[in-house]
Amino acid sequence: MVYPEVKVLENVKEVLKAIEGRKYRRMYVIACGGSSALMYPSQFLVDTKAKELTCEYLNSNEFIYRNSPAVNEEAIVILCSQEGKTPETVAAAKHAREKGATVITIAMEDNTPLEAAGELYVKYGYYETADPIDTSYGVMYLLTSGILEAQEGIPLFDGMVRNLEKLKPVVDKAKEQYKEAAEYYGKSCKEDRVLYSLGSGSNYSQAYVFCNCYMMEMQWINAIPLHAGEFFHGPFEIIEKNSPVIMLMGLDQTRFLEERALTFLEKYTDRIFKIDMKDVDFMEVEEEYKGYLAAMVINNICRMFSKAIAKEREHSLDIRRYMHIVEY
Repeated sequence: MVYPEVKVLENVKEVLKAIEGRKYRRMYVIACGGSSALMYPSQFLVDTKAKELTCEYLNSNEFIYRNSPAVNEEAIVILCSQEGKTPETVAAAKHAREKGATVITIAMEDNTPLEAAGELYVKYGYYETADPIDTSYGVMYLLTSGILEAQEGIPLFDGMVRNLEKLKPVVDKAKEQYKEAAEYYGKSCKEDRVLYSLGSGSNYSQAYVFCNCYMMEMQWINAIPLHAGEFFHGPFEIIEKNSPVIMLMGLDQTRFLEERALTFLEKYTDRIFKIDMKDVDFMEVEEEYKGYLAAMVINNICRMFSKAIAKEREHSLDIRRYMHIVEY
């Protein structure tokens, strides 16, 4: 499928201009499935930068049924659906508007139900071909940094633009660097019945999307995303010598949690597949932004791992037995 070029930066600036002068107390980032994964890093950005503005991620349907009284004119709600058609997310956008919130929607296609349900809209590029700044992750980081700057005076937006524009060569080099590791993962794990992935902070989003979307949805393999901080509160009891674990090692404030989990795993399983951002050359990306943008690099590498196992299992990532096929 070929998607036209997008002008993400210009569109984001237009959206930020449209909400200039509005004051918010709360921010909600709302989506389902793979689209929800890109919301975690932006929530993490708010949590680690804001003094007053709070941010919460919720599944689209739960957002509706919780029906929080805090969703009002002092709230800004950002929702994502890749094709702009996810019924729950469209309904969540309508719900937020009815309650008086500012509603921004993002998707990969124009003239969709989601765009119509929101007040403001940004179109992003296809993740396989677009530059990082033009992807869904790029859009979310741009919107979030712009909102933080407007609400709290934190100078983030220009720096986020500058560093997102520096990320493509980092991603390209990292993908080449992890090519053999991805192929090895595919060959090593093609017969496994259960897979695990661990991460913390913004990187937990990639543990989630790898297991829930790439492995369970697209490969029909039981896969469990584990938060590195929760690992020692129950899940670590399942680890055996032959347990296959993807260990995501980021650069943000929570890396200690990942290092602690890795130390345990190195003692009790022989099958660790480590994706470590300390081994990646971030080139000209500034130190302040590395921890946040690392999740986007991990996203590209995890996608390689998923393609590798799909190839070995001769099971296309496009095959579904329920999604968009039966009623649910």
